Amino acid sequence: MSDVRDNPDKSRFELETGAGTAFANYRIQDGKLYVLHTEVPKAIEGQGIGSKLVRGVLENARAQGIKVVARCPFVAAYMKRHPEFNDLVP
Repeated sequence: MSDVRDNPDKSRFELETGAGTAFANYRIQDGKLYVLHTEVPKAIEGQGIGSKLVRGVLENARAQGIKVVARCPFVAAYMKRHPEFNDLVP
């Protein structure tokens, strides 16, 4: 499994980096995981951290058997580029 962990108290998935925490905010509604927003520390933008974070979120959702609704444009674009996650689309 990835280094991405769920922090249900904050309703977000987190990935610790040397420059701070990258995270993806979510809510669970009607049995689906809605990914609302992702954020990567400015100092490390463009280094693939966002993609690693999203992959971890999607792998977590798959392990839980839950579908993913991408409300965040970054997550939606990632899912379009990675058809191996098409099974997570409701």
